[in-house]
Amino acid sequence: MSHDPIPMKRTALLICDLQNDFLHPDGAYGRAGQAAPEIAAVPATVRPLAELIRARGGFIVSTHFTLVPGKGGEPMISPHLRELRPFLRKGDFLPGAWGHALVDELQPADLTVEKVAYSAFYMTRLEWVLRKAGIERLIVSGIVTNGGVASTVRDAHVRDFSVTVLSDACAAFSPSVHQTAIDALKPVCRVATVAEIVTELST
Repeated sequence: MSHDPIPMKRTALLICDLQNDFLHPDGAYGRAGQAAPEIAAVPATVRPLAELIRARGGFIVSTHFTLVPGKGGEPMISPHLRELRPFLRKGDFLPGAWGHALVDELQPADLTVEKVAYSAFYMTRLEWVLRKAGIERLIVSGIVTNGGVASTVRDAHVRDFSVTVLSDACAAFSPSVHQTAIDALKPVCRVATVAEIVTELST
C-alpha cells in the first residue's frame, strides 16, 4: 500500500463515535455501568494530534452513532441492538442532544456525520462530505475497534482513501478484542501510534 505524502489540507482526523452517551458517566452507557478504562482514555490520548491537525489546517471529522427518533420520540432500535443493549431508552443518542455530541475534550469538529450502523459510510453522507472537502487521507481514532472503527476503516479502504488507524487511540471493551481487531486491519490500512503521527506531521 502506498503512503505517499498527502497535504494536510487533504487530511482528516476521523473520530468514530466519541460521544457523551458512550463515554461520559452521565451518558447512556455510563448510567448502565457499561464502561472500560481503555475507552475512557481515548479522548485524552488523541487530543494532542487533534490540536496539531487543527493548527496545520487539516480537518476534524466526527461520526455520531444515532438512534433515530420515531413516533412519539421513541428510538428506532434494531432487534439485535435491543438484545445487546436493553438499557437504551428514549433520548439516548438523540440528534442534537447532549449525549449525541462529541465529547468536550475534542470539540469542535469541522464536519459531523450521523450514522445508524457500524460503518460510518453505510447509508450516510460521509463519503460525499469527504469528497467535497477534498479529503484523501483519514487518520482514525475512536470506538469500538472491532465494531465501528473496523467497519468504517474497511469501507474507507475500498473507497480508495489512504487510511491510518491509531492503535493507541482506538479501544474496545476488552484489550484482547482490541488487539485482535487491530491485527486484522493491517492488510487494509496502516497502523501507527499517536506519537508516530505527531512526529511525522511535525517535521
